[in-house]
Amino acid sequence: MRTCYTGEVNTQHLGQTVTLFGWVHRRRDHGGVIFIDLRDRAGLAQIVVNPENAEVFATAERIRNEFCLRVTGVVQARPEGTANSDLASGAVEIVCQELEILNASVTPPFQLDDDNLSETTRLTHRVLDLRRPQMQNNLMLRYRVAMEVRKYLDSMGFIDIETPMLTKSTPEGARDYLVPSRVNPGEFFALPQSPQLFKQMLMVAGFDRYYQITKCFRDEDLRADRQPEFTQIDCEMSFMDEFQIRDIFENMVRHVFSTVQKVELPQPFPVMSWTEAMQRFGSDKPDMRVKLEFTDVADLMREVSFKVFSGPANDPSCRVVALRVPAGGEMPRSEIDAYTKFVGIYGAKGLAYIKVNDVTNIPEGLQSPIVKNIDNDALRAVMERTGAQNGDLIFFGADKTQVVNDAIGALRIKIGHSEHGRKHGLVEAGWKPLWVVDFPMFEYDEETKRYYAAHHPFTSPKDGHEDFLETDPAKVQAKAYDMVLNGWEMGGGSVRIHRADVQSKVFSALNINAEEAREKFGFLLDALQYGAPPHGGIAFGLDRMITMMAGADSIRDVIAFPKTQRAQCLLTHAPSGVDEKQLKELHIRLRPQEAKPA
Repeated sequence: MRTCYTGEVNTQHLGQTVTLFGWVHRRRDHGGVIFIDLRDRAGLAQIVVNPENAEVFATAERIRNEFCLRVTGVVQARPEGTANSDLASGAVEIVCQELEILNASVTPPFQLDDDNLSETTRLTHRVLDLRRPQMQNNLMLRYRVAMEVRKYLDSMGFIDIETPMLTKSTPEGARDYLVPSRVNPGEFFALPQSPQLFKQMLMVAGFDRYYQITKCFRDEDLRADRQPEFTQIDCEMSFMDEFQIRDIFENMVRHVFSTVQKVELPQPFPVMSWTEAMQRFGSDKPDMRVKLEFTDVADLMREVSFKVFSGPANDPSCRVVALRVPAGGEMPRSEIDAYTKFVGIYGAKGLAYIKVNDVTNIPEGLQSPIVKNIDNDALRAVMERTGAQNGDLIFFGADKTQVVNDAIGALRIKIGHSEHGRKHGLVEAGWKPLWVVDFPMFEYDEETKRYYAAHHPFTSPKDGHEDFLETDPAKVQAKAYDMVLNGWEMGGGSVRIHRADVQSKVFSALNINAEEAREKFGFLLDALQYGAPPHGGIAFGLDRMITMMAGADSIRDVIAFPKTQRAQCLLTHAPSGVDEKQLKELHIRLRPQEAKPA
């Protein structure tokens, strides 16, 4: 029997005989004495094998990295000057009395303490990658967070209820993963993008506080914070308004950070409208650590001769903004050129700028190719409105509103976190949470000339906005809310529609007729007829939360067996072909060029 975990041996065990299990992290032969760093999920301990115990010593000589061992020995203090303060067990060592090789290991494809491994190597050999201390720590952190979430929600009266993994395909904003039905030829299940419809039906069923930590599936293009299968902390509750819902889950996040990270988040979290967030930062998930902000200058540019500015300034679908960078005049031209290339990723055609050498001397004190095309009154107004000081640099964005928001918003983050930003205090350390509220209920698509639900079609409009559903859907704001932390959307939710007349108006605004609504959502609409209570909810991305808390670069670093950006598992080689017999059972036939061997 194991006495304790290897990494937990400490001075309290001095003089005791302990039995440990683990893997060889490193073996060192120091002039006849063999030292073994034994590792398990709790950490490392130093094992000392003396030559006096010939049988044990002979076994130790055969040991190599990643052998699985059982070790029995006496705990003693390390000799003076050899303690390792970086290890919990660093003050002690175990003098080996018994040593058993439980299983040998072939030579690993990489050293587990190598910090320069490619992600392809790591994901291909994920089992070994998961043995690395940083990955062990990440998954243990994930476990502790999930446990604290469960404890908190249990204390608040929430019930953990599972919902189906095989369900009906419904439009929720991304492609569904489809599963063919063998017993119902030609028909398909869908893997759930979220438990949204089921948790609403649970509210009608009377389970007024529901949650589950569950898998969700979306067949969409991937990036650092997305996976085809991801984990949500999914919650719904009845008889509560949006303010009460936000309060419960703000406290949940505060509890998790305090308990797990020993970090005290502010109380209460700041609240900002979607309109203000877009105006000031060009993003509905602004990183509040970065001190840079947009300044709208379209009204100052409508009459200038510089068409790059005056054109968008006179177009209601466009935006012209300035981004003042304190001390930005220090930037070399090469850095400005790099930023110009960077904003091109987001569709910007260029990046105009002005260096402010002497703000009191217009235009001679301003350095930029565009100065000669802007009248002096407009230049003075820009300097005044942005609060420009000598030595500053002002970047400009002028284009379609979405392009400006995306490009200059990304530039704001990049500059804030750059060496220049850190040097001049343009970014703060720590955690900056924020609630973003009052989202638009609909998004208008110019190609299809119709509105689409910005969240989902069961989101409730704000009180007093119901009439806009028929007269001007663009004005409708939703009872929706997102929790943002350091520029990442941690969670989002809304109050749901529980009245049939309001739901009918929303469907009409979305150009969904009664027949289509019945076909897609009939089971939910039927349930809502039976005294549906007022209800709302929220879902948190557990993977994103852990990524932030762990300081990881990607959610793939906090998921045990993730997919690549091509939605492939390099460990199991999934997805893969299947044999013809399986396809026939599912009544599926592939085109010749699509068929792959099983």
